[in-house]
Amino acid sequence: MSKSTITQAMILAAGKGTRLRPLTLETPKPLVEVGGQPLIIWHIKALRAAGISDITINASWLADKLMATLGDGAQYDVRLHWSVEGEEPLETAGGIFQALQTGKLRDEPFILVNSDVWTTYDFAQLQDYELGVDQLAHLLLIDNPDHNNGGDFAINNGLAGEQAIGNAEKYTFAGMSVMSPRLVDGLVENQPAALAPLLKQAMLKFQITAEVISDDWIDVGTPERLKQVNDFIEDEGVENHRGA
Repeated sequence: MSKSTITQAMILAAGKGTRLRPLTLETPKPLVEVGGQPLIIWHIKALRAAGISDITINASWLADKLMATLGDGAQYDVRLHWSVEGEEPLETAGGIFQALQTGKLRDEPFILVNSDVWTTYDFAQLQDYELGVDQLAHLLLIDNPDHNNGGDFAINNGLAGEQAIGNAEKYTFAGMSVMSPRLVDGLVENQPAALAPLLKQAMLKFQITAEVISDDWIDVGTPERLKQVNDFIEDEGVENHRGA
C-alpha cells in the first residue's frame, strides 16, 4: 500500500446539546464559548495546525447560526464543507454517510472529531496514520472519566473490542479517530444511524484498532463540565495548545 497523508477531517456538530440547556436553546452547542472562543474553533485551528485543510461539518440544530459564524473557513485558512441535515439529526454514522453521498467528504480516510470534546491532543499524530486493507477505523481512547466509569472499549493486542479479555481494561472513547468511509457502507440515505453499533460489528471482525492517549480531555456535555474546562484553561493556560 502506498504511503498517503490524510488531508481531510469531519467534525460532528449536528446535536442539539440538550444537557447544556438553556445555554443551547439559542446557541448551537459547537459555538458555546470555552476559554474565550467557541468550542469548535479549538478543533478547526488544531486541525489546521496539523496540516488538515479540508474540514467537513455536519449541522442541524441552529445550523444557520453555525454556518453564519464560521462561513467558508477562510478566516481560519481552511475550507469548510457544510453537510446540512434536517431538523432531526441523522446521528453520527448517518451524518457521515450523507456527507459522503453528497460529496462534502471525499471517499478516502479522514479524521473524525466530536465537536463537544476539548483536548490538547495534537492531530498531527493522526495525519500520517495508515489504515490497513481490512481496517475500518483507529480509535483514540482515554482513561475513564468520572461520568463514564465503566468505559466503552478494551484493547486486546492492539485491537478494539467491546469486551475486555484477561487483564485488559476498558477505556472511554475520546470521540476522535481515523475512519474509513467503508465503515458506513450499506446505510440508507436520510435514515438516522448511530456509529457505535457499526464499530461494534466491525470489532467482531477484528477491523478496529485503538490506542490510549494521555492528553488533557474533557467532554463538554453539561454545565458542570463546561465550568471544569474553563477552570482548567484559566489555571493551566493554553499557550502551547495548537487550537489557541
